[in-house]
Amino acid sequence: MPASSALTRQHLEKIRGFFNAAPPAVSEDGRYYRMWLAHYYNLLIPAGASVLEIGCGSGELLRGLRAGRKVGVDLSTTQVAAARARVPDAEFHVSAGEDLALTEKFDCIIISDTLNLAADVQLLLEQLHRVTHADTRLIINYYSALWRPLFAFASLTGLRAPQPQYSWLSPADARNLLQLADWSPLTIQPRLLMPVRCLGLEHPVNRWLAPVLSWFCLTNFCVARPARPRAAPPRTVSVIIPARNEAGNIEAAVRRTPDMGAGTELIFVEGHSKDDTWAEIQRVQHEFPQRKIKIMQQTGKGKGDAVRMGFAAATGDILMILDADLTMPPEELPKFYDVLASGRAEFANGVRLVYPMDEEAMQFLNLCANKAFGIIFTWLLGQPVKDTLCGTKVLSRAHYERIAANRAYFGDFDPFGDFDLLFGAAKLNLKIADVPIRYKERTYGTTNIQRWSHGWLLLRMVLFAARKLKFV
Repeated sequence: MPASSALTRQHLEKIRGFFNAAPPAVSEDGRYYRMWLAHYYNLLIPAGASVLEIGCGSGELLRGLRAGRKVGVDLSTTQVAAARARVPDAEFHVSAGEDLALTEKFDCIIISDTLNLAADVQLLLEQLHRVTHADTRLIINYYSALWRPLFAFASLTGLRAPQPQYSWLSPADARNLLQLADWSPLTIQPRLLMPVRCLGLEHPVNRWLAPVLSWFCLTNFCVARPARPRAAPPRTVSVIIPARNEAGNIEAAVRRTPDMGAGTELIFVEGHSKDDTWAEIQRVQHEFPQRKIKIMQQTGKGKGDAVRMGFAAATGDILMILDADLTMPPEELPKFYDVLASGRAEFANGVRLVYPMDEEAMQFLNLCANKAFGIIFTWLLGQPVKDTLCGTKVLSRAHYERIAANRAYFGDFDPFGDFDLLFGAAKLNLKIADVPIRYKERTYGTTNIQRWSHGWLLLRMVLFAARKLKFV
């Protein structure tokens, strides 16, 4: 323990004594509140994940989680005994989080409404690194300080059971403590306007109004990932190049795409072209035998289908999408590789809206639409996303496979492929990083984008995703 261990121990003993004396039974209102918490946690925890709850109490929340393995830790012997009876399929340990001695690695660690009871929040968060792997997600929820007067009134009038003294953390406090303890916060989302039953109004209020009136919500959910970089060997790369009516750009794509990491393969997916794109792809494959080039013809329709076909054939550790129009210069791809290989992010998203672009690269209305979609998606995903429509998206093959396995949550609704990946990454709580690139004019052919029909389709997809990510 650090130098403050005596004060830490003193505080922990007070908390332990309080909860050892407290009845483990959960009130009807408390059970209803934890039902809502379990609902939101289940949206954040992948199916079949292993979960560790710090400060599990009597196990009411852990019982409602859909997880492959459940482990709970609490400092109260009374509460742990009740938890073992309530959740017999879970494993429980008597311990304070600050004294955590487990060494098993968990997919998710949750701390629900107990971070503010910790004797030393920074120490507790530091201890959690012993039970994490590279993809572990820490999910915490804590009360909003805006509700403090209401809680005080409820305690004075006997409407709320007595509680030990605890801290009131602001989102800024939580973010700072996480960063001090080598955790990288990903998202902070307020939830729950009505934590008790009220004439059936609680469901529409919590689903439809809470995301809009977020400042007034009871609890903040925060997702974080380990911030400590982990050494990794060079990784192989697959660059998927969907190509429709792009015959004049095929050879340039091969010549200009650099080798990255431990080796780079190029995968061309030709999509029912009306020019000689397929013949050119075949010619280039024979012309450049020193490059690892795979070629295939699309069986379905749309860029999204082509991307999924290319990803299925890819063997690289890191998957990249490069549009065959080459308006995103292939020379920029090493930037994306470095972001993933260094562990700074798990999903790299190209951004065309930072540097000046060529005069004819993007029309004014398209620019306005891109900026608008960036604002909407930043709100939807809870992470900054400045440009959703840049064709270059990069992620690991392992994470893509998890997105594909979880695709049923959103459905096969995206003909472009960009949103399927962005929404899937957000659902898995992957760290998204914007990578600015120099956007260039097309030198061959014309765009395959239909501004108005595709714009309307994009708006419909945004509304659909909002129901799956925000209004839940």
